[in-house]
Amino acid sequence: MTVRKRYIVAITGASGALYARRILDGLLSPAAGNPEVFLVVSTYGRRLLHDELGIEAGGALDVAALVGRTDHGINLLPYKDVGAPIASGSYRTDGMVVVPCSNNKLAEFAHGLGDNLISRAANVCLKERRKLVIVHREMPLGLVEIKNMLELTQAGAIICPANPGFYHVPQTVEEVVDTVAARVLDLLDVHHQVGKRWGTVQTEDRLS
Repeated sequence: MTVRKRYIVAITGASGALYARRILDGLLSPAAGNPEVFLVVSTYGRRLLHDELGIEAGGALDVAALVGRTDHGINLLPYKDVGAPIASGSYRTDGMVVVPCSNNKLAEFAHGLGDNLISRAANVCLKERRKLVIVHREMPLGLVEIKNMLELTQAGAIICPANPGFYHVPQTVEEVVDTVAARVLDLLDVHHQVGKRWGTVQTEDRLS
């Protein structure tokens, strides 16, 4: 029997809503194998979605507007509900991505704070040795952020800054976003068809 995979996506208040949208799109694509997706959005994450994607910040989050489809099947969980299933280590998941990740949430993760569902779920991933991918977006980095990244890396998290590549010569914003989204989906071991892969072998003769 094939076990359906489960992934957590958390959106916080750093610029980069398009990255979150594209990663969710990759998780919902047929290539991903129909995983169960849990979405948690912080208070400032709601503001981010309003400012960058025009999604209404008041009332319940319009997930359909975020992913561009009504048949998404995403489980939207309340930000303050630390009693939700994903807050328990006994509830098995296959990974979590925080995209984009703010400096504030980075600090919460690094210091074991857990008074909201995003931080609690991240701490669960760390203690259970599950994948935690942190797509940090803010720049430049101060010493505090660098130290927090070191703490999290030593604890088992994967720091994956939103640094897009340009070797495929992207022509649109979407193609730039895909270079980051594809790497995140790879880190989560999700099959996808997002972006282009570097697949040509370069021999010494060709490079000379």
